Amino acid sequence: MSFVEMGMPALRHSGRPSLDGRPDTSELIDRFGRIAHDLRVSITEKCSLRCTYCMPEEGLPPIPREELLTVDEIVRLVSLAARHLGVREVRFTGGEPLMRRDLEQIVEGCHEQAPDTPLSMTTNGIGLEHRARRLAAAGLQRVNVSLDTVDRAGFARLTRRDRLDSALAGILAARDAGLAPVKVNAVLMRQTLAGAPDLLRWCLDEGCQLRFIEQMPLDADREWARTNMVTAAELVDVLSSRFTLTEAGRGDDPSAPAELWLVDGGPATVGIIASVTRNFCGSCDRTRLTADGMLRSCLFSDQEFDVRQLLRSGAADAEIADLWRGAMWNKSAGHGINADGFVPPERTMGAIGG
Repeated sequence: MSFVEMGMPALRHSGRPSLDGRPDTSELIDRFGRIAHDLRVSITEKCSLRCTYCMPEEGLPPIPREELLTVDEIVRLVSLAARHLGVREVRFTGGEPLMRRDLEQIVEGCHEQAPDTPLSMTTNGIGLEHRARRLAAAGLQRVNVSLDTVDRAGFARLTRRDRLDSALAGILAARDAGLAPVKVNAVLMRQTLAGAPDLLRWCLDEGCQLRFIEQMPLDADREWARTNMVTAAELVDVLSSRFTLTEAGRGDDPSAPAELWLVDGGPATVGIIASVTRNFCGSCDRTRLTADGMLRSCLFSDQEFDVRQLLRSGAADAEIADLWRGAMWNKSAGHGINADGFVPPERTMGAIGG
């Protein structure tokens, strides 16, 4: 099996993106007027689970240690983004961020260099119960935990690991450590749809904010099909069998991906991210760094720019910032999932970072 088939790209783009026609602004604006304020930083390709919609059973090919961004490099890029590029929020992703033993050092360094920039993390929660308080002390403010079901057998089938108890313990530890509000992300799938009301009930009881996400074609096994995916409309029908749902829009943030629904009159809500059927590409405000130091403007674009090479060649912050601005200036209008001839990106979700 090749790296491409397992979700790693075969091609690196080390050239410089064009800045032709770009307005004179320091922020990460693109040709469609969108401005990226949300930075996603993948820090590893490794994961403690093997979710079928994210990774192959054998895991992703390991990134050689020397190709991973170091603590100092991550801190420098986050600081640069916050100080010079208008980034207002940073989220650490993977793989699974908890697989890095130096995660606390990454968080602490970023918090010291960008103290006014909120830091969060997307995690599967495995092992979080042992590190939640240290991460909070280092400067982490919030976590998003990926959890698709509270049925133990279903969890084991989906993740290829019998670790539900650890995931739930991690969620509760994060809540108790003040990493709140804890958001739970669940990918919509046929095999877990019937259990969606049980997951919502658990989140309501434990004070977590649940968000369901339509499955996107980023799976390692390349089995995604538009005709088989569970839509937001189907989910609303299933949840409505046990709860009264009332539309509440996107809240105060028009760039927020989740459409909110009041549950039984509120104040509790459930979010639905309809990435496929009601995409929000027109208001996307994200920019991405992969664990091996590639800039990506979109989950679904194979265009990458090598910032690691610049860092290690002694480039000044201004040069790195211009590369970043150019990468975002050339961002595509949308992911094109519903277009004829759509081709998924070479990297899978686990290799890009959520």
